[in-house]
Amino acid sequence: MAEQSWLAERFEQQRPQLRAVAYRMLGSHTEADDAVQEAWLRLARTDTDGVDNLAAWLTTVVARVCLNTLRARRTRREEPLEVRMPDPVVRTGEAGDPAYAAVLADSVGLAMLVVLDTLTPTERLAFVLHDMFAVPFDEIGDMIDRSPAAARQLASRARRRVQGRAPTPDPDLARQREVVDAFLAAARDGDFEGLIAVLHPDVVLRADGGARARHTTVLTGARTVAAQATTFGRFSPFARPVLVNGAAGVLVSAAGRPLSVMAFTVTDGRIATIDVIADPERLRRLDLAGLDD
Repeated sequence: MAEQSWLAERFEQQRPQLRAVAYRMLGSHTEADDAVQEAWLRLARTDTDGVDNLAAWLTTVVARVCLNTLRARRTRREEPLEVRMPDPVVRTGEAGDPAYAAVLADSVGLAMLVVLDTLTPTERLAFVLHDMFAVPFDEIGDMIDRSPAAARQLASRARRRVQGRAPTPDPDLARQREVVDAFLAAARDGDFEGLIAVLHPDVVLRADGGARARHTTVLTGARTVAAQATTFGRFSPFARPVLVNGAAGVLVSAAGRPLSVMAFTVTDGRIATIDVIADPERLRRLDLAGLDD
């Protein structure tokens, strides 16, 4: 019992890191929690006398569980052909709040998770573990039965695919919020030129409406996105600022019911991506309680 208690304590110390790895690998809160739980179950029935580095051992277990999950997704073709957003992390916060900055520092943007979904399972594992968590390539190679050189090549290939498709948010959180507020004001007022002014010329809007096909779309270009934005300007009175994966976002709700979550990537003072979740089923499953107060 004493050894189990010691293992449980050590595991809890590693849980935040393990969940961060799993979330970046899978983009799903439920699946990330399942992967971490599976790591605990395996630890509980393993003789750890030969484990020199428990943190590395647990990371390897979680990564392999996530890799199997990603491969199973492809085999079962669970993902629909239309847009499907990863699960967002939605929180309240203000730019002057230290907790706000802490959330941003520990976050990966929703736009990045969308791009990660386009990678192969092994590319995603190599990129996430090396580029986001500094895991050496020899350890990554062991996880996927490849050489360190092959693991390095996978990460490099993934990096090339990610670069340019997942813009980096401006670090000034207050400035992010100013740009998003200007977008919402222009949408509310039907100010087409005002919208054009805050949108990057190559802005991408992705909306996941779930089963409601007409609410699922991908739009590109400032003028196309601006034309669409004017149609949902009427929802501006129901929008409140939130953090979505650590960056400026909006929760739209009415009568205590969430209608959509909008994530914005603001780069060089303009909105480069808008990622929207409007799927009622998924919104109900998200931890949004109290965020619309």
